[in-house]
Amino acid sequence: MAFFRSLHCAARVTPRLPLSATLNAPVRRASPCRTSAAAPALVPALGRPSTGRVLPRAFAPAAAAQRSLATAAAAAAARTAAGGGGVAPPPTAMFCFQCEQTEGGKGCTTVGVCGKTPEVAWAQDLLLEEVKVVASYAAAAQKKGAAVPNDISRFTLEALFATLTNVNFDKTRFSAYLAKAKGYEAQARALYAGVSGGKDDLALESAVDLDGDYEKQGRAFGVQAREERVGNEDVVSVMELITYGLKGMAAYADHAAQLGYESDDTYKFVFDTLAKLHEAERNAPALGELLGLALAVGEANAGVMAMLDKAHKESFGVPSPAPVNRATKKGKALLVSGHDLGDLKRVLELTEGTGVNVYTHGEMMPAHGYEELRKHKHLVGNFGGAWQHQNLDFTLFPGPILVTTNCLVEPRKSYANRIYTTNAVGFEGVTHVENRAFEPIVQQALELEGFAEDQPEKLHTVGFGHDAIVGMADTIVQLVKEGKISRFFFIGGCDGTEGERSYFTKLAKATPRDSVILTAGCGKYRLNHLKLGELGETGLPRVLDMGQCNDSYGAVRVALALAEAFGTDVNGLPLSLAVSWFEQKAVAVLLTLLHFGVRDIRLGPALPAFITPNVLDVLVEKFALKPIGDPKEDLANMMKE
Repeated sequence: MAFFRSLHCAARVTPRLPLSATLNAPVRRASPCRTSAAAPALVPALGRPSTGRVLPRAFAPAAAAQRSLATAAAAAAARTAAGGGGVAPPPTAMFCFQCEQTEGGKGCTTVGVCGKTPEVAWAQDLLLEEVKVVASYAAAAQKKGAAVPNDISRFTLEALFATLTNVNFDKTRFSAYLAKAKGYEAQARALYAGVSGGKDDLALESAVDLDGDYEKQGRAFGVQAREERVGNEDVVSVMELITYGLKGMAAYADHAAQLGYESDDTYKFVFDTLAKLHEAERNAPALGELLGLALAVGEANAGVMAMLDKAHKESFGVPSPAPVNRATKKGKALLVSGHDLGDLKRVLELTEGTGVNVYTHGEMMPAHGYEELRKHKHLVGNFGGAWQHQNLDFTLFPGPILVTTNCLVEPRKSYANRIYTTNAVGFEGVTHVENRAFEPIVQQALELEGFAEDQPEKLHTVGFGHDAIVGMADTIVQLVKEGKISRFFFIGGCDGTEGERSYFTKLAKATPRDSVILTAGCGKYRLNHLKLGELGETGLPRVLDMGQCNDSYGAVRVALALAEAFGTDVNGLPLSLAVSWFEQKAVAVLLTLLHFGVRDIRLGPALPAFITPNVLDVLVEKFALKPIGDPKEDLANMMKE
């Protein structure tokens, strides 16, 4: 286990390999993100009547893989009939297709697969439109030198975060969000007027009438209405790609802000992008220009993930390999789910010396890799698995549960009186806690029975952050040169309910014994139970758990460091990526990978319903994006790439 011990120590030193300037930008306890230049607007916007499309789960990669975005978009335009106005589909109770599990691969039209009601769906669409109005005035004011108040910036992040899949289902909370947004709209209008000689030459209409019917108002700004208004489903497709990537980025920025790390440049980018989306509905830009904006979201998200990585390390220490007990201990118990490590820290402080044992759940498992958190000896282990199993996990857990971020599913009656939400998360009827006032949750933990006995220890190792792995770059390069490592795989991302997600388990099991698997996100639960052992006599575990979904940033840093060490680029490495996606954070991560030019990514289980065939063609031709297929066939092809 010498290699393991050296990895543990390497996590405490600064990597000597220089990395991209984007990933090392200075921060104001925050990392300013640069925006990439948009791809040239050399092509007309694509026009295609709405067809109620169903995207296939597989597609054939195009041959011309190295074209520019503009050239690829032009080729797609040439395959599309000229003109073509959108044909509005018949009205439905709701329409949402932002997640991977959307109904029938088309869209949820009666109730969300996630459990979202039509009332909440339309409120979310309305909130998004109102936030675009606020952002348009904020962006315009900034261009004239005005400083946007921080409360508007923070609200914009939270409002976007609240519309992510499996975050907030509470119609009352959305009514409050809409009222706040209306107030911030007035502030933003006044801010702009103050630097424009009292004039409002933008003259944008407010999206919200607080006394009106939210469903009727929301319908005017849903995807179906947008497609009818723009008259071009390909343009709308890329607009949705940008919107969902921006939502995911906002969620990561909100995580960092909860720890006190914010970036003026991030806020400016969010305002500017929302303003461009608002304008795009009225004056549709060229497809190439929109695709350039999508990649700019990916670049900005890289900066945000770097900021969050910095926030975690400066707040809780540099992650290092550590065992996590996945069994339970006798005694009082409290469970923390989600991503917010600051919330977990507060719970640990409140339970210190009380006799309450604290467990992590889902994406909170990587917390055990941080010294500042695991120093609390009553952080005793991880309970349960990925988010989609929480109905069972939470029913079986004999104590209160705190859900700090996504993913939340509709609570069962068996634990409805002992589940709590905080931050942007919400569900109607569930107690919501603000400002980390978790004392009542701790009190309930003391009142409930907890676990009656100890279970046999069951360990899993976390904490293989990018600092630890990059710190061993020389050793890893030498192992590759000696033929002791044949290939690296990234297998991770989001988890979900479909049986097709077993692909990722099967792929991991089939990988060569002399290969290394990096994983992150709740997708880790598809393979962290496998006994894949160590890499020969090196002592290096074959599966390296890098952390939460935002720690995919760490995988990028590792890839860039290894590419530099080998004197190549990322695509020249013996590296294959199989990414499982579910919600909008994954969209942001995908756009970041594309921004860095990463090719041959295999994505699944299903392709995004919001991507049209023409837009898909562009992504295939430029980035060789691939669907998942048969695990053994995919593995054989990966070994040749």
